[in-house]
Parts: sequence; C-alpha cells; structure tokens
Amino acid sequence: MDVLRPALININGRMYRRNIIQEEHYEEEEGVSYTGPPESEDLAEDETCDTISIEQTDKGYRCAIDVPSVLYKYIIGKKGETRKRLEFDTKTSINIPKLGVEGQIVITGSHKAAVSSAVTRVEVLVDSFRKKQPFTHFLSFPLNDPKIQEGFLSFKDEVLQQCSQDNGVEGSIFQNPAKLHLTIGTLALLNETEVRKACEHLQECQNFIRDITEGNRLPLEVTGIEYMNDDPAMVDVLYVKVNVKDRSDKLQVIADRLVEYFVSAGLMVREWDRVKLHATVMNTLFRKDSTVEDTGGPKRQTTSERKAFDARSILKKFGSYRFGGCELNSVLLSQRYSADCSGYYTSAGSANFS
Repeated sequence: MDVLRPALININGRMYRRNIIQEEHYEEEEGVSYTGPPESEDLAEDETCDTISIEQTDKGYRCAIDVPSVLYKYIIGKKGETRKRLEFDTKTSINIPKLGVEGQIVITGSHKAAVSSAVTRVEVLVDSFRKKQPFTHFLSFPLNDPKIQEGFLSFKDEVLQQCSQDNGVEGSIFQNPAKLHLTIGTLALLNETEVRKACEHLQECQNFIRDITEGNRLPLEVTGIEYMNDDPAMVDVLYVKVNVKDRSDKLQVIADRLVEYFVSAGLMVREWDRVKLHATVMNTLFRKDSTVEDTGGPKRQTTSERKAFDARSILKKFGSYRFGGCELNSVLLSQRYSADCSGYYTSAGSANFS
C-alpha cells in the first residue's frame, strides 16, 4: 500500500484512512481467540467528525452508538482487556450492555475529541468483525413458480435416469424445487433493528424498480444450464440461465441497482462489478454425508469437503433444457435456513414490481 495515499473505508457514512499496523488478536471470556483481518486497520480522521452525535453533559461528553449484542465480545475482549485498552488509550469510559441484551454502547469522557476518538475505534473494531459474521439474509428473486418447479423435477428425473452413473451425480445434490431462486446479494443482519432497517431500504427501492418495469410483472424464460468452474468434469455448481422474455436487461439493471443501494447503505458488501444472475439447480454443498445418517438429520458438506461431479454428459444432453417460464413480481429479503408454508425461504420484507 502507498503510505502517502492510504485506502479509504466507509463506516456509517464517514470516510476514514486505513493505515496498516501490527495485527491484533481479540479474545472473549471463554478463551476463544479472534484474529483481526490480515491487514488490521488504524483509522484516522483529519478532525472530529461532525456527523457523530456527541452530547455535552454536566460531567463532560457522551455518545451512544448502536451495536448488535453478538459483537459485544469483540469490544470487551478476554477478561475485559480490549475495553480496558480502549478506555486507557482514549481516556474515556465505555459502558456495554450485558451479553445477549440489545442496547446502545455509551461512551463518556471529559473531552469531546476523546469521546470521538473512542467512538471511531469502537466502530472500526465492530466493522472489522462484522465482516467475519456469516450472512443471515439475502435478496432474492423467487423462481418457485409451479411451472418452473415442474420443469425442474422433470430435469432432475431425466438426469438421474440418464447420468446417475457419472462420477458424483446423485439425487442429494439437487436443489429443493420450492427454493429455486436468483440470489442478488447477501446480508449479515445481526438483530431485529438491522432487519427492520433492511426492510425499509428495500421498500425505498420499489420506486426505481417500478420505473424499470413500468409497473408491470417481468416475464421470464428459464432455459439452458451452465457450470461455475473451468472443468466440466469437476463441477461443484450447475445453474440455469434466466432471461427476460423480451431479451431486455431489465432484470440485470434491477439487480445491479439493488446491490448499489444496499452497499451505499452499509448493509451489503460488493463482491462483483455486476450481479451474476443464476439459479442453482445442483450444488455439491447439498450432498449428504452417509456416515452421519444417525445424528438426527442429514449433514451438509463444507466447502473443503465437497466432492465435485462430472457434468459433461449433463451439459451435452441437457444444455438447452427448457425449465419453463414465469412472471416475476417481487424481490424478497429472504432469511437463510428457513422455510415458509410454501417451502420457500421465510421473507422478512419485499418490494413489488406492479
């Protein structure tokens, strides 16, 4: 990194310089060690940031910031060491709610600049470990239309009849038809407040979505399959191609605009310049582990354990397979590892096209 031109990061709408320092280790009470990112960050502002709401009190200054309770442990540290260091370095007092209790972290001090410095350091710490949290929700275009499901089940049956002898091809790696979808982007929403905020932002997107769709449903055609990696003999993910029937880029534009909006709101991390629209139909992460059948439920394999499958015959025989069509009318904020009465992911919020 050029030390004269350090990278900038955005935390809650404020820009900070990222200065590389020695990596730190954070620990919680149970003694489990948490390691900071490969390039730990010492962030500096040129002056006290006016966007931080710091109140003057009879005893000095006070600032309350919202932090999900699951992140308290990273600010506390093992035996409170991280909090003590922050308090000592900034000459402030940091009051944190009890673990598991949602509330605000309150920082007090005799000087406004000291409180501002402590707030910055807490926010940087929270931002660093927030990025390590697994995603809890995702924006999705549902493709669980009955016609699409019927086409998918026919595809599955034909593949198993004609290609089950191919290496790694078996029924357990197929998607649940009720959960067919296009993923737009993932979010780590760590409490109900963040879920409500995401729902509000999604509702705010409804106007530009309707401008693009002209207030109508979007007719889609689901035809053809593709694979993710470079070797068709060693595939982990097989997906179907989804296009707007009039061959316009409306679906792509909506997806890209949604990601742009949620990234700017600090609720999503941008992974690609453009959203790769695909609907997974086969994924080796779905593969059951027969060695643990008696543990109360099927075990899904981790990324490091996954066994690829040979998709060459599938691609040759079903490369242009038509799964069907549907009219898309919504984008959903879907909850990971959940299901509603239809079998699709439970929806926390939505925005409609018409």
